[in-house]
Amino acid sequence: MKHGFVKVAAAAPNIKVADVEYNTEQICNLIKKAEDNKAKIVVLPELCLTGYTCQDLFQQEILLQQVKKALLKVADFTKEKDMLVFVGLPFELEGNVYNATVALNRGNILGIVTKTFLSNVGAGDEFRYFTPGPTCAQNITFEGREIPFGPKLLFQADTIEQLLVSAELGDELFAPVSPAVDCTAQGARIVVNSAASVGIVGMDAYRKEGLKALTSRLVCGYVYANAGYGESTTDCVFDGQCLIAENGKILKENNPYENEIIFSEIDISRIGSERNKNHLFYVSKERNLPRILFHIEKEKTYLTRNISKNPFVPDDKEERRKRCEEIFMIQALGLKKRLEHTQAKTAVVGISGGLDSTLALLVTAKAFEMLGKDKKDILAITMPCFGTTDRTYQNACKMSLCVGAQLREIRIADAVNIHFKDIEHDPNVLDVTYENAQARERTQVLMDVANEYNGMVIGTGDLSELALGWATFNGDHMSMYGVNASVPKTLIRHLVQYAADTSIDEELKQVLEDVLSTPVSPELLPPKDGTIAQKTEDLVGPYELHDFFMYYLLRFGYAPSKVFRIAKVAFEGNYDDQTILKWLKTFCRRFFSQQFKRSCLPDGPKVGTVGISPRGALMMPSDACVSLWLKDLEQIK
Repeated sequence: MKHGFVKVAAAAPNIKVADVEYNTEQICNLIKKAEDNKAKIVVLPELCLTGYTCQDLFQQEILLQQVKKALLKVADFTKEKDMLVFVGLPFELEGNVYNATVALNRGNILGIVTKTFLSNVGAGDEFRYFTPGPTCAQNITFEGREIPFGPKLLFQADTIEQLLVSAELGDELFAPVSPAVDCTAQGARIVVNSAASVGIVGMDAYRKEGLKALTSRLVCGYVYANAGYGESTTDCVFDGQCLIAENGKILKENNPYENEIIFSEIDISRIGSERNKNHLFYVSKERNLPRILFHIEKEKTYLTRNISKNPFVPDDKEERRKRCEEIFMIQALGLKKRLEHTQAKTAVVGISGGLDSTLALLVTAKAFEMLGKDKKDILAITMPCFGTTDRTYQNACKMSLCVGAQLREIRIADAVNIHFKDIEHDPNVLDVTYENAQARERTQVLMDVANEYNGMVIGTGDLSELALGWATFNGDHMSMYGVNASVPKTLIRHLVQYAADTSIDEELKQVLEDVLSTPVSPELLPPKDGTIAQKTEDLVGPYELHDFFMYYLLRFGYAPSKVFRIAKVAFEGNYDDQTILKWLKTFCRRFFSQQFKRSCLPDGPKVGTVGISPRGALMMPSDACVSLWLKDLEQIK
């Protein structure tokens, strides 16, 4: 459970209706398989010891007595197992039969969770066979031991304070106020469900959507195990759907109608972080639900869950298209409002032929369309200097004309050389002064042209550059409205690609495709043989790594060592461990040392959950020390 990852399993055994002995054997086989895969929480379906479809056989004394014997057998089977197991069964108590799931740990029966919301649809009328569970949990005596019995029991790991588990049954998942609501409000981070839901057309998608909505609202992990093959098919079929979800996302699912066991890891630390940030998450002031201790050993969990290399970019092509469309609209609407409010007659965009300025120009053109303004009032200014290559220069000029902007070329080399002379800097010394003088000259030109034409300078810098501090202070760092300020570099690529894919102008499309294939560079050093001499990712590291680091450090507050661990999984085969560690240390150092640049950023629209605006998105002191974060990385072996 290092870094908060808990391996869980959901399993649908092949059963025979009313054959308790056979079902017990199948259940034990799955528990053993879960143990072999290092699962710490295992969930089996509703009434799986007998089968959900026993109907009036649930009133047979011989069946109910056999279930209690089988329960003891399964409990004994878990004696040497380092896990918490939930098994569904009918439990007879004082003449009443309850639909329940039983929690087992190391040979002990920890608690019997009863179903409150009985179902009268599907395979049968549960009210005919079962009594609703008590309103509040109570202790009963079973096999000479007192055992908690009732709804809303909380199971607390004695070795991991954050690991608190609750259980519900079947359609309680869809109840307006399910048992999980109160349990998560009192700290449960994982909810399990022993279920028996029939398989009909569309039901698998309905369950998934319901589970995503519930786990998003309750900010929790969820393990769902549904009855499957072997149940009676008199009137319906059970699909054996198993699902593992976390905070609105399905981590793992099986193939419908194929009984199997699935595994994934729920990140309980991430759940805690999300709850701390979510002002809507309900935290009960009461602590009136029973807490029952269970024991599992603390050990490192082998990760099998999918970890995307590009957390800012959806994997699904259609979802990615929609994301780009929405972000593009947010950027354009933000700029439209600012232009409208300030009554600016023109928008001034510095065009380099790179990704960021390309997106800024496209957003500006969209904002002008929304305003009904002539795009000739967009002043696209290219400012060639020492490092400008013909490729980027030509692309900047072509795209400006394609979008209908007014192209203006202002060469700044003479002005920069005069500045070098003024400050007595040797122009042959290609240091940071040499580079930043160009960036600041460009910003001065843009600002003065904006003043001259009653305009507004549109910022081009992106989220990734600002997180790294890869911007010249009071140079490209400054603008009058930064449309890209909360868009990471990995996503900017897809936004430009989206613009290319949706363009009806073939020439513009070709230019955008060439921009996408051009190496990222500030072009502040002289070219070598006409090609770019200064590649950003060679200097500060790959943006796909930095965006990954940024997402997990800022969005979830992960420790750097945890970021390193999941990065190894996400980028396996792309980067070795030493490379990932090297650039993660670079990110941490630069992120802390460059906060002063982010403390005085221009306005700009927030487009996602990660932002660095000092006006609420990231409130951080400029002189915070990075030593704690680097020390965490130094302990990695």
